[in-house]
Amino acid sequence: MAVTTFIPELWSARLLYALEKAHVATNLVNRSYEGVIANQGDTVHINSIGAVTVKDYTKNTDIADPDALTTTEQKLEIDQCKYFNFQVDDVDKAQAAGELIDTAMGRAAYGLADAADAFLLKTIAGGAASGNVVGSAAAPVALTKDNVYENIVKLRTKLDKQSVPNTGRTLVVPPEVYALLLMDDRFAKSDAAAGQNALVNGEVGKVAGFTVYMSNNVATGTGTDTGKTPYFEITAQVESATTYAEQIIKTEAYRLEKRFADGVKGLHVYGAKVTDGSRIAKLLASVS
Repeated sequence: MAVTTFIPELWSARLLYALEKAHVATNLVNRSYEGVIANQGDTVHINSIGAVTVKDYTKNTDIADPDALTTTEQKLEIDQCKYFNFQVDDVDKAQAAGELIDTAMGRAAYGLADAADAFLLKTIAGGAASGNVVGSAAAPVALTKDNVYENIVKLRTKLDKQSVPNTGRTLVVPPEVYALLLMDDRFAKSDAAAGQNALVNGEVGKVAGFTVYMSNNVATGTGTDTGKTPYFEITAQVESATTYAEQIIKTEAYRLEKRFADGVKGLHVYGAKVTDGSRIAKLLASVS
């Protein structure tokens, strides 16, 4: 691919598409504000409307004056910024079968998505309401094939008590916990059609009302117990709990001055905010 035929808009769109395919957590959150960011440091103002009071009605009696709606503002900071920058030597490009730059762009997209997913899962875990946590740093739950299901049900109960909608509930687990679920008959494994979803976005099955996703980026911590037990911060959530926005703001091709090679670089900005921690439940658990 000659630099003279490089179209930044086209490459940006292809890179975003590749990001979508590689994302796990970023497909499980609200992304309504995606189109309003343009650079690192941007701030998205999110307004939520307060509750509307429901009153008793008495026949032939005047109703009360209308309530004045209140709004609460939260700010989503676009404070994360990652870039890639690679070169392809003319000799390598001439000798290789296929398009090296296209392949390299795919690898760049995967790397950007991996970093964004890790950031978002850590944000989600950190934003869970304190009353929605199962286990603790002092006593992480030791998961086994015999108790993994009951602990997922505990997460479900936490969300149920917060009146979180049943529709769209998701659970993100690490490979170690997925392996335990595979040994429980109550876990509905992905069928052949859903198998492609596992390749694209990590969806692996359903359990206790959750669609289950597997990710290597589940947040981790080190226990405060005597043994300093390492644990996972497994989260259950609905889309409306967290807002995320991203943009590929730059993609540039250039000719290296001191080499016979083409270079491509790109800039990815993003940010996330938990807007309602009551819609997230968290399990602090170890797997031996």
